[in-house]
Amino acid sequence: MAAIVRAAERRQWGAKLGARVAAVISNKAEAGGLVIAREHHIATAVLDHKGFASREAFDAALMAEIDRHAPALVVLAGFMRILTPGFVAHYEGRLVNIHPSLLPAFTGLNTHQRAIDMGCKFAGATVHRVTAELDHGAILDQAVVPVLPGDTARSLAERVLTQEHVMYPRAVEKLLAEMG
Repeated sequence: MAAIVRAAERRQWGAKLGARVAAVISNKAEAGGLVIAREHHIATAVLDHKGFASREAFDAALMAEIDRHAPALVVLAGFMRILTPGFVAHYEGRLVNIHPSLLPAFTGLNTHQRAIDMGCKFAGATVHRVTAELDHGAILDQAVVPVLPGDTARSLAERVLTQEHVMYPRAVEKLLAEMG
């Protein structure tokens, strides 16, 4: 999220694309992205999913909060919740996510350890459109990193993250330009 905020400012998305990061919304009050957003004068909101009776109720409240900002894109960045089909359908074509593997390999969690355990020579990250099926939307961009001898899930994750910080803003900027 921070990389996207910095890219939006540095690459002047407002002037060039008529786009800005309109809001940062989290289900965790302690999320670091909220602090970064406030430092950049971006609207923030917290919706604790634990305060809702169902996943559908939470997603409905989240949609209402997002829609207040009328976004062209809804960019998931560190939001670790499975979204309901109704939520995904509401933002069809405008909802993107990043996943720490070279999709379609290793959907879900623990991707780095799974890549190491399988003996993969390469790992990476994927920016993709979000669909109702977890981690299966159209691939928008990918970055590849080598799996090095002696890698741990943590060391691999750190290398992948450096590429995510480059790739995700690039993919978002490209989408915004195409929508322009």
